[in-house]
Amino acid sequence: MKIEYDPKHDLLSIAFVEEEDIAESVEIDGVIIDYSDTGKIVSIEILDAGKRTTDNPLDMINLSIVKDKEVA
Repeated sequence: MKIEYDPKHDLLSIAFVEEEDIAESVEIDGVIIDYSDTGKIVSIEILDAGKRTTDNPLDMINLSIVKDKEVA
């Protein structure tokens, strides 16, 4: 996964599967979801990200990895 912020264009991009080609893009209120031809989400782009969150959206990153827990 790769997260990038372009301050010049105020665009936040989260790439999940970089080796997949984008077959379809859907925009919902300034959020673009890119899908592969198999229906996987390839990436998500947020237009005007700084206006929707904070001046520098990367300052908000708090990466947590949640591992499966065994159920007793």
